[in-house]
Amino acid sequence: MLRRFVLIALPVFSLFALAAASTAAPIAPPNAAPHATTPVNPESRHALPQQWIGITPTPYGPVMIQLAPPPPFRDYQMNRIITPEEKKRWLQMAMPMMASMMQMDAREAMNFFVVKYKAKPGLTFDDVVESMKLRANQVNLKLVGSNLMWKDFKAVLNDDSGPRIEVFSFCDIAVGRDLLRIIPEMAVFLPCRMTVMEDADKNIWVMTQDWDVTWLDMAGPHRVIPPELRNGAIAVRDKMENVMRAAANGEL
Repeated sequence: MLRRFVLIALPVFSLFALAAASTAAPIAPPNAAPHATTPVNPESRHALPQQWIGITPTPYGPVMIQLAPPPPFRDYQMNRIITPEEKKRWLQMAMPMMASMMQMDAREAMNFFVVKYKAKPGLTFDDVVESMKLRANQVNLKLVGSNLMWKDFKAVLNDDSGPRIEVFSFCDIAVGRDLLRIIPEMAVFLPCRMTVMEDADKNIWVMTQDWDVTWLDMAGPHRVIPPELRNGAIAVRDKMENVMRAAANGEL
């Protein structure tokens, strides 16, 4: 069961593991020049392109660590490619620590990373969806897509037993653009999604992944998210909370 939890929770725990892995490695003192005793020669630049990145030994092999603030970057500049071998070593170091901290069933573990509200009795599924769309428009969250999964259950799998599930994608265009300027890889988390779903008892729920930007505060002193962008991301999270509550309450 623990192994199943680790496999399922890996994408959600990535930011937390980043903080833990970085603190486990020795960091150069603030007044020390990175790699002062080991100059980087031109031939080795392909292995260690910047002196703000170093390598530390672990029981699983060498792992790269950040020693200082990164150099200036351009808008939409993609980060380096992490090789499968390096990622494997990093995960081997990080995952046992996380697993020991979260000794619980996969269902309960994933429940920590979801925000959900139960719709008021008497509301129909369509009432909830309509309230969601209306409030999203009021708070300037653009509806950019939807996935009617329950219809695919019937059409593709010939499954009439599944509950009604619809996933809606929303985006704050300005915050999304500013975030991608700094971290292009964040595109894999966009757009924001909210799900309306019936459960086994025909109760209606409104849910989203609780991706809280304040998690990045645990990534150490070298994070590059400027305060205004951090505040923008928090504002988007607050908007989603507003939309979900309105949907669950049927505030047409």
